[in-house]
Amino acid sequence: MTSERVYLFDTTLRDGGQTRGIDFSVADKIAIAQALDDFGIDYVEGGWPGANPTDDAFFGAPPALKNSKFIAFGMTRRAGRSADNDPGLAAVLGAETDGTCLVGKTWDFHVETALNISLDENLAMITSSIAAIAAKGREPMFDCEHFFDGFKANKAFALACVKAAYDGGAAWVVLCDTNGGSLPDEIYDIVAETKAFLPEVNLGIHCHNDTGMAVANSLAAVKAGARQIQGTINGLGERCGNADLITLIPNLMLKLGYETNIAAEKLPKLVTLSRMVDDRLNRTPNAHAPYVGAAAFAHKGGLHASAAQKDPRTYEHVTPESVGNQRQFLVSDQTGKSNILARFQEVGISIDAKDERLDRLMAAVKDKEFQGWSFDSAEASFELMARDALGELPDFFAIGRFRVTDERRFNAKGELVVESEATASVQVGGNTHDEVGFGNGPVHAVDNALRKALIDAYPLLSSVELTDYKVRILEPQNGDEGTGAVTRVLIEFADDSQHIWRTCGVSTNIIDASVMALADGMRYKLHRDGAVVPKAR
Repeated sequence: MTSERVYLFDTTLRDGGQTRGIDFSVADKIAIAQALDDFGIDYVEGGWPGANPTDDAFFGAPPALKNSKFIAFGMTRRAGRSADNDPGLAAVLGAETDGTCLVGKTWDFHVETALNISLDENLAMITSSIAAIAAKGREPMFDCEHFFDGFKANKAFALACVKAAYDGGAAWVVLCDTNGGSLPDEIYDIVAETKAFLPEVNLGIHCHNDTGMAVANSLAAVKAGARQIQGTINGLGERCGNADLITLIPNLMLKLGYETNIAAEKLPKLVTLSRMVDDRLNRTPNAHAPYVGAAAFAHKGGLHASAAQKDPRTYEHVTPESVGNQRQFLVSDQTGKSNILARFQEVGISIDAKDERLDRLMAAVKDKEFQGWSFDSAEASFELMARDALGELPDFFAIGRFRVTDERRFNAKGELVVESEATASVQVGGNTHDEVGFGNGPVHAVDNALRKALIDAYPLLSSVELTDYKVRILEPQNGDEGTGAVTRVLIEFADDSQHIWRTCGVSTNIIDASVMALADGMRYKLHRDGAVVPKAR
């Protein structure tokens, strides 16, 4: 363990914008920059002034940051021009920021073939450009592009580039594994040798993830002497992404004991920061992401859950709460009593471990999962099934017949219209309600019909919304190709209290499976809010 300081440099607003399918708006950039500032990131790189209208607008009215330094990115001056007479560099230097990070060539192959200049001219470009930043009174940094490839090809020149940046006044010289092709032992050795070559230089590391090693490579660099890490939230970036700061930060603080600018009380906001960025970009969070994923502390196997319930340290390397996550005990066909008892404890069900009803419930879970049910993702359906088996679930309603028809037609304006109509017969408290619902699809129509039948008896259902709907076609379990495929429907619900729950339905008919999941979603809401079954009229 160590108490040495490591500085965190976030490049999400530039590198993250190179991710396929991502296009930041100015509002996105402002919101993410403010979130990074609140969390305690040392440096927030906003983008490249002059590169596009979004970055120009963002740097034209940057957010006021309290904890982070705001950084502009650019490249060194072009060959044949002075630092004072390069329009591209001028745009970067003209941005009102706390610091500037310039990128330049450090691989002789690129200098001689891409830039078509001498190695000496490249060194002069680095030194004069960095000096121009310092002259502006801003913190100067230099990103050594393709440094590790350059070091392997021509060590002397790569190290000369580091010295050129240092001579120009660089506060940080950042070694970049630009194509993500290096491995941790290579990173360690090269960073250590670079540090030994120029002990007084402050080294940083910038890794891409093309071999899946960006986090490991960044940690190797720190152990070799680097004290700045550049990366992105959730590992965003072109190709395979960049080093993921969401994984790196707890590794640095909880595993290695390095000091960062992030206060200990801020670390539990790690999950919130990760999901906030995903939400802004309309991305589905990675459920299996280290530390912050929904499955990061989810115990499924009975043996694992039993040990974790007795002592979480058995299968949890840190406490979930330390990073803002929470422990889950999943219920599936691998379930033992420990999982079920733990799940019961979470939802407030009290039962003796020796109760024979537990064995029947375990058998029922295994049988249903064999048929295609998935209680891992449908915790509300499991709770309803358990409470029903224990005699704790009121008979809120029963669905009788339902029918769905779809019509495709052209209206009077000649526009194509596709509409679904559903009829449903629902018994509530001894009374039968027959209702018709319309929707832009069969599931929407059935949902509307069911709500119309239930809403008078249970007004609280008016706040329930369907937030996600997933369908999966499953192969027949008995291997009989003549048997119809089974459809599994997973539905996510939310209410006005922002509570979220998920249910499941399985059938050879997609509408029937949907109705099962819809009904469970309504029953769960009614039970959770303590609804009372109305008396027969």
